[in-house]
Amino acid sequence: MRLVADGDEQAMAALFDRYSKVVYSVSLRVLRDPASAEDVLQEIFLQIWRSPAGFIATRGSLGGWLAVVARNRSIDLLRRKRPTEMVDEMMLPSSFNLAEDSERSLMVERARTIIHQMPVEQRKTLEMAFFDGLTHAEIAEMTGDPLGTVKTRIRSALAVLRRAFRA
Repeated sequence: MRLVADGDEQAMAALFDRYSKVVYSVSLRVLRDPASAEDVLQEIFLQIWRSPAGFIATRGSLGGWLAVVARNRSIDLLRRKRPTEMVDEMMLPSSFNLAEDSERSLMVERARTIIHQMPVEQRKTLEMAFFDGLTHAEIAEMTGDPLGTVKTRIRSALAVLRRAFRA
């Protein structure tokens, strides 16, 4: 990132090569539209090129930060589109193999294991919030559960994940 901040185009290309698959996969999972996922990918890496100081290394890994930014940007895009466009409900698999990066692969597998050990209601609520991009109110409406219950399930699931990754 230091080299990118200095305007090194090769460093930016290496950064893109290493993390573009993560950003694209997360965006595609949320948006379910390859063209929109590519737009989010381009927007994020353009932001990094213009303002590399947006990433603060002491707060976590670059890959994790990029995944969160991709998820948030994708959800924002969904929310902006929702009133005027229908979101296609067909899920499209990513053409990228996330197993190429062993560290990320291990973290993903660990998170998957932890999530699958959660109670079904908690797991489904977490997936609806983080992978489908639904708000707490939308989840409550879809499931028929009280809003407070939805919020508690999500908060509890995140706490379980946080504790597991700190250990």
